[in-house]
Amino acid sequence: MPVTIVLPDKVKFIINTLMQAGYEAYAVGGCVRDCILGRTPGDWDITTSASPFQVKELFPRTIDTGIQHGTVTVMEDKEGFEVTTYRIDGEYEDCRHPREVTFTSSLEEDLKRRDFTINAMAYNEEDGLIDLFGGIHDMESKIIRCVGEPVERFTEDALRMMRAVRFAAQLGFVIEEGTKAAIAGLAPNLAGISAERIQAELVKLLVSEHPEEIRTVYETGMSRVFLPEFDAMMETPQNNRYHCYPVGDHVIVAMQNIRADKILRLTMFLHDVAKPACKHVDENGIYHFYGHAEAGAEMARKILRRLKFDNHTVARVSALVLWHDYIPALREASVRRAIHRVGLEQYPALFEVQRADTMAKNTYRRKEKLDSISAYERMYQEIMDRHECLTVGDLAVGGNDLIALGMKPGREIGEMLQFLLGYVLERPEHNTPEILKNLVKTKRKSE
Repeated sequence: MPVTIVLPDKVKFIINTLMQAGYEAYAVGGCVRDCILGRTPGDWDITTSASPFQVKELFPRTIDTGIQHGTVTVMEDKEGFEVTTYRIDGEYEDCRHPREVTFTSSLEEDLKRRDFTINAMAYNEEDGLIDLFGGIHDMESKIIRCVGEPVERFTEDALRMMRAVRFAAQLGFVIEEGTKAAIAGLAPNLAGISAERIQAELVKLLVSEHPEEIRTVYETGMSRVFLPEFDAMMETPQNNRYHCYPVGDHVIVAMQNIRADKILRLTMFLHDVAKPACKHVDENGIYHFYGHAEAGAEMARKILRRLKFDNHTVARVSALVLWHDYIPALREASVRRAIHRVGLEQYPALFEVQRADTMAKNTYRRKEKLDSISAYERMYQEIMDRHECLTVGDLAVGGNDLIALGMKPGREIGEMLQFLLGYVLERPEHNTPEILKNLVKTKRKSE
């Protein structure tokens, strides 16, 4: 059955311009795959028999984004489209990039160098779908399969091994056995890939519809290269009445129980990362993991920095890991103190984290824990709705007010503001200038 793809007008214009000039041109790769699957392509790539310089002659506005590898970005109304000349890749020197490329007039040669069959299809309106390696068959069978010999494809570019798992996670496909076996054999080659590249693939996997595919990263030996802490989690059982899974499986189920947000999925992935190191077995053979939240926050921080995550992500995830197991006494003053201590920026995400964690445990006392989380959240929301004081900046007096009362700038003022905050966290209705100034005067007289 013929496949028809509706090309965007700008893509159609670029392809038609190249073809009218006597060159071949097709939409290629992921955009073709996504259209066939009914997904919206993130971008549109075009492949052509025209050389980069011939492409530049045909379009008034171009950018040399990778001209040494045949890629020119054609600008149409401030939107860029990568146009790449058919090429044959030379020897790969760093498990990632070819040392040199050779331009070719053969579309087949160009498609032959691509990673997976589902990414090696091309399309234009004149010729229809060009599928030389069984991409449609593999899509119908929901299979991730290398183009040609998988060992060659993964030896050329080791990152393709992570991409195979990522595509399986995003599309709900399975990795073909020969392809998976090649990954297991070549996993150590990932050591030559930059942390930034690994991070990008890991995040796409974790925020996909099937984050449980991270298990394949472990099974094939890839995580041992860049995230041995996950291997330790996968190999650590939890012999106590609160848990029904080993640590690794628990974090996988926790990820499945939370929405596909980068911060939240990373938090669930790492929230118990310190349990292997904190494991304690009592005289009855019961496992305990004392201090795992505090130790886990520090481990998460180191792991995320090692993988070159941005500072915001490092701070948010490590903070949520630190507090993931903490529920204060369920009285409003205690909740106000908790919000101040944990940090406003961690809410309301913290409640999602705690629920996902709870739902990935045994049913023992699960309802009780969920009820406590709901009460915590309800009190938090009521406090926020009343706009109660939670930080020094919310106090009805500030440093200038204290100076006006005769205090000298410096540490003394900071300590007094912290004292006032502690007082107001217990008595939010007393957060008025008159009450706080009188309290300052009284405290100073008594000292």
